[in-house]
Amino acid sequence: MSKLRLGLNQVLGLLQANNINIPGGSMDLGEKKYNVKTTSEFENIEDIKNTIVQVSPEGKILRLGQVANVFEINEDFDHIARHNGKRSVWVVTAMKDKRNIIAARKEIEAVIEKFNKELPKGIQLEQAFDQEIGVKNRLTGLGRDFLIAIFLVLLTLLPLGTRASFIVMISIPLSLSIGLFVLDVLGYTLNQLSIVGMVISLGLLVDDSIVVVENIERYMRKGISAKEAAISATNHILIAILGCTATLILAFLPLANLPEGSGDFIRSLPVAVMVTVLASLFVSITIIPFLSSILLKAHEKDSLSEGNYFFKAFKKYINTPYQKLLIWCIQHPIKTLSTAGILFLGSLLLVPVLGFSLFPESEKPIITIDIETEPGTNLLQTDKVVRKIEKQILKLPEVSHISANVGKGNPRIYYNEFQKQNAANIGQIIVYLDPETKVTEIVLFADKARKLLKGIPGTKIEVKRFQQGPPISAPIEIRILGNNLDTLEQLSIKVENILKSVQGTMYVRNDLKYQGSDVVVEVNKQMAGMYGLTGAEIAKTIRLAISGIEAGLIKDDEGDEFKIVVSTSDNTMDALANFDKINITSFSGALVPLKKVANISLRPSSSIILHFNKERYALVSSFVEKNYNIDKTTTQILDEIGSKIKFPSGYRVVAAGERETREESFGGMGTIIILTVFGLFAILILEFRTFKSTIIVLSVIPMGIIGALLALYFSGESLSFVATVGIIALVGIEIKNSILMVDYTNSLREKGVSLYEAVLDGAETRFLPILLTSLTAIGGLTPLVLENSPLISPLAKVLIGGLISSTLLSRLVTPVLYNLIPPAIHVKKD
Repeated sequence: MSKLRLGLNQVLGLLQANNINIPGGSMDLGEKKYNVKTTSEFENIEDIKNTIVQVSPEGKILRLGQVANVFEINEDFDHIARHNGKRSVWVVTAMKDKRNIIAARKEIEAVIEKFNKELPKGIQLEQAFDQEIGVKNRLTGLGRDFLIAIFLVLLTLLPLGTRASFIVMISIPLSLSIGLFVLDVLGYTLNQLSIVGMVISLGLLVDDSIVVVENIERYMRKGISAKEAAISATNHILIAILGCTATLILAFLPLANLPEGSGDFIRSLPVAVMVTVLASLFVSITIIPFLSSILLKAHEKDSLSEGNYFFKAFKKYINTPYQKLLIWCIQHPIKTLSTAGILFLGSLLLVPVLGFSLFPESEKPIITIDIETEPGTNLLQTDKVVRKIEKQILKLPEVSHISANVGKGNPRIYYNEFQKQNAANIGQIIVYLDPETKVTEIVLFADKARKLLKGIPGTKIEVKRFQQGPPISAPIEIRILGNNLDTLEQLSIKVENILKSVQGTMYVRNDLKYQGSDVVVEVNKQMAGMYGLTGAEIAKTIRLAISGIEAGLIKDDEGDEFKIVVSTSDNTMDALANFDKINITSFSGALVPLKKVANISLRPSSSIILHFNKERYALVSSFVEKNYNIDKTTTQILDEIGSKIKFPSGYRVVAAGERETREESFGGMGTIIILTVFGLFAILILEFRTFKSTIIVLSVIPMGIIGALLALYFSGESLSFVATVGIIALVGIEIKNSILMVDYTNSLREKGVSLYEAVLDGAETRFLPILLTSLTAIGGLTPLVLENSPLISPLAKVLIGGLISSTLLSRLVTPVLYNLIPPAIHVKKD
């Protein structure tokens, strides 16, 4: 083309001018009107080849086919997908909100079966991921937990007697049914957290019914008929039950109003508990007394008896020793309260030992392997690396199947994981283990994969599990803010070195460190002007020569359109030599070599420029090895940065990642907790009408925190988001139990009973219902602990530990405190 003095942009212009369809308007011909069309479109490749690109003065014709190769080729691909090492195409199905995934899956299955039969030989339809399997496993597991919990709850009710236990158990299906109906009305679906809320409430929803039935039984043992006992006992306990339920609802209210992503994630759990507990309140004050008046009639002839075998055993082996211990504690109030105070303060010392965390890793049996080659690596080279890793992973016996993507991330299969955008130097492998794989086995496999893939030169490999909660790119992120990119780069390297030196960090990443290289064509405007060239004409010609320019469309016989792309031939071995072939046509028609008007060089370029609140920043991130606490590691990193790096004026460092997310998650909690505390005070003061009674009831809170923190310590858990949720919920459950004792003791004193006798009688009488309600709650939560779920189990452990310590300690501390600072009570005259 250079010899024939034919420029690239000339050819492009001729192709575009010869492939055109312009309406010519319309004209009248006789009595009719006709549209005028001028067509000059290419119909096939031969038309393109025969396009005349030059005519010499002698009349010699030069066609495009004589100076160019014209052929069909597939479009350049920027993404390669494989399944179990074989090329594949992903078909991704997303479900609309608030739809039943199990029902939807049945409909999809029918379509898949029909489509499978129509596939040609050599093509298979295989399933890489199915969310329905995980949902079914979760529902099956929680269904099993429900059955175990119901069985344990039934065992704890034995001291009430067979008939009474049956009446209490009726409240479970009734409350759950009402709760499910209200959840549906409120727009919540059945998911893992709403079901967990139901399981938690399983041990709570029988509390009101236990208290009502136990009170009715106690009245009947005094010789009152079942019908009268049902009315009198329910009326007597009604205010206390309303107060108990109100405090429990208020305790869960902050969780339902958490801000940001954490609130959206956890909200269905507290809402499920609240609506179910409200339903149980309705059942306990209406249906339970009615059933008691009918079913407990058989006890009338035996109303003066001491109860069944289990009740007698309780009186002999639990209640009697408790009474002796309580008497000693009342006689030694300073020792009792001091011991409780020391235990509480000692438990608070565990907080820094436990450390803080946000959300745990998922228990899904899926591992992601993120692969990143050096910046500037092309797709084919990245694919070679990914293929090598695929072969190694497929050899592992734990692997069920794998999916690989090169140049793009895997399609979204987890709620807080999003598909990575196209980049030639990235790849991702999703490793699917057996659906029944346990969490401990998943952790071991992840460590095994890390060791196996360690040390591949020129490649950054990260083996990760899915993370629960709001999406974060890495648990530890250090954000360095400032204006100058060079300064940010220098500071980021220092921060990166500190992260690498801290024990427990892994996959340390510095985005500014990994720079790419650009081929820079610097136009000499003076020289270009002398040749009559503009910057736009030069840039357009370079684009045509290097990447190609679309010159129009061509249609086949079936009407399908294909792009016509004009470019020079590829030369990947010496791509820079392509610039030697580029000639630009000047306005005078002369061909000017590109190198005469431009300098071509390789220059480093920043791979990414980040902004936070309109301010530039560099990001250094890291993951944490197992058995290392994220919050403690972050604090250690910040301390070392502060002592080892001196930041210039205008530059500062901020901890992002999990710490920032935690601050956002709990950022709005202060106001909500203050409102909740005032709400609790208001309810307790309205119920008891004395400030002292309120203080006595609230004294139970520290007793529960002792067990909660000890449970976390001995189980090796950190003070995570879900554990904090458990502690907040524990407060409501504890207060609920304490109200029963204080309310009954006040009622005894109103009848003229002395303070000492009222305290002893109140503690003894309310000991059984409080013990039973605590045991039922523990029984309902036990399956959640046995499930060993990273998300759910810490919450259950906190509640169980808190209930145990609260039940044991507060049954002594609350009566002692009541005896020490008795509230003013007016004796009612008959």
